[in-house]
Amino acid sequence: MKIHLMLFITSVKQSKDVQEVMMKTVESAIRPMKGDILDDPGFHSKFHNGYEVAKVTISYASDTIWVSLAPLAIELEEISVETYIQHLKAHDWRIVSKEELQR
Repeated sequence: MKIHLMLFITSVKQSKDVQEVMMKTVESAIRPMKGDILDDPGFHSKFHNGYEVAKVTISYASDTIWVSLAPLAIELEEISVETYIQHLKAHDWRIVSKEELQR
């Protein structure tokens, strides 16, 4: 199944209003469940320190799973949100446009 991992990235420390929804799509036979803690090379230990599965939506019709992730520690921001977004992009995460979210 295709698994779409979704992250909402924002800063609790920066005064600039930087907010992005990021997505990474992977193929896997393993179905994530609420409460699972996921690891990914894009996750940076100096920003949020990992993510937990908050919600799982399965579409058998399209053979896809949508997974919403929640940060484990939001107060941990030793790098800027912009640096973190670039780190995620370097590991196959992409910014989801507002138009794409409305579909």
